[in-house]
Order: sequence, then C-alpha cells, then structure tokens
Amino acid sequence: MALDLFQYGMGSLSGALVGFTLALLGGGGSILAIPLLVHAVGLTDAHTAIATSAVAVAANALISLVMHARRGTVIWRYAGLYCATGVFGALLGASIGKMLDGKHLLLYFSGLMIAIAILMLRRISVASENTCVFERRNTTKVLAIGGGSGVVSGFFGIGGGFLIVPGLVFSTGMPTINAVSTSLVAIVAFGSTTAATYSISGLVDWPLAAVFIAGGAVGAVLGCNLVHRLRPYQSALNSVFAGAILIFGIAMAWSILLG
Repeated sequence: MALDLFQYGMGSLSGALVGFTLALLGGGGSILAIPLLVHAVGLTDAHTAIATSAVAVAANALISLVMHARRGTVIWRYAGLYCATGVFGALLGASIGKMLDGKHLLLYFSGLMIAIAILMLRRISVASENTCVFERRNTTKVLAIGGGSGVVSGFFGIGGGFLIVPGLVFSTGMPTINAVSTSLVAIVAFGSTTAATYSISGLVDWPLAAVFIAGGAVGAVLGCNLVHRLRPYQSALNSVFAGAILIFGIAMAWSILLG
C-alpha cells in the first residue's frame, strides 16, 4: 500500500504521541501504536500495522531507555532475567499472530485494550517505598511473568509495558519508578524479536516505521524531561490515559464488528 505525504505526517505525529506516553508512563504507550497506524495513518493490513508498530515501539523504547539509564533507575539484573524467557515468548506469540486472520487479530486486540483500560481504571497501585533486593526466590516469578509478557507482546506486536511494569513490581518489590525504567529493556527486546519475525515475512513498512520513530524520538525526549515533574499527578495521568485506551478499544471493536 503506497502512502501519501499526509499519511507520513500522521505517522510522525502518532509516533510522537506514542514516544511521549511510553517515556512518561513506561507502559501502555505502545498499545496506542496499532490503532493510530490503522485509523490515523490509514494502514489497511493488520499484520503490516503490527509489524511496523513493533519496529517503531522497540526503537522508541530504546531512546527512552538510554535517558532512563543515565539517571541510574534501570535495575539491569532483573531486566536480563525478565528478557531471558520473554524473548522466546515473543517469538512464539509473533509466530502465532502471523497465522491468524488480520480482522480477527484486530478484534482480539481491541478486547485486550478494553481489558487493560478497565484494570488501569481500578487504580491498583503499589507503594513507592517498596524495596528491591535481588533474591533467588524471586527468580522463578520473574522468569514466569517475563515469558507470559513476551507471548502477549509478540502476539499483538506491542511493547507489553502494561504487563511488564506491574509484573516487575509484583515479582521483585522494586519501586514503580525503577519498574518503569527497567521495563524499557524488555520492551526493546520483545519489540525487536517481534519485528524480526514479521520482517522475515516482508510485512514491515520501513519508510513509515522511520517517520514514526523520528516522531517518537521527539516525544520520548519531552516525556523523559517531564516524568519527574509530573510524578505528583501520576494517578490522574493514568486515569486519563486509561480512558483514552477504553475509547479506542470500543471504537475499534465497533468498527470491526460493523464492517
């Protein structure tokens, strides 16, 4: 499908929104990538949207990761453990996703968006004073949750931060600020694995991915600069973002079912 300049412009703006949200909230930003590529940019093939999203999200997460790492908030040992099984999960999920009909895949994705939004709106929070100590008893939980997150990430072509952040907090007890930063390592790993799987099948729109990444870089810089200033308003930001995801999910499901 050949895109025009307006569509590439929308791709860049969409990337900026995803990059900003990814840097600010750590997870969830990537879940907007696919509906934006389908509805704002106008991609008609679901698998191309998923593949291009995976490339862009991995690149944008890498940009955010560099900035978070400079602040020393990434806990690398747990990041490595999480990715150890998650990469294989992402490979499995992407392989299954490629075999499904695009319409059904988007319908499942819209259901996932609605479920995530509802969970976010419940505002299940973890106290910021949690402490994180590397213990062997945590290893099994980290590996198991990492593998499960990887499957979901690969299947839907998303970063999976909405699973990774709470998964890290639950399995290790690390503070949310560290979980947000550490999750970016897994998002890069899972997104790269998914992108490579789809790229082998020639499903990535590389020019669109490039402008999406460029916009995402701008959004990521802005998000990282604001993340500490907006920390007192994190709960309100999460609620607004969850509401947006819910609206997107319902709208996408409605359009698919009517189509």
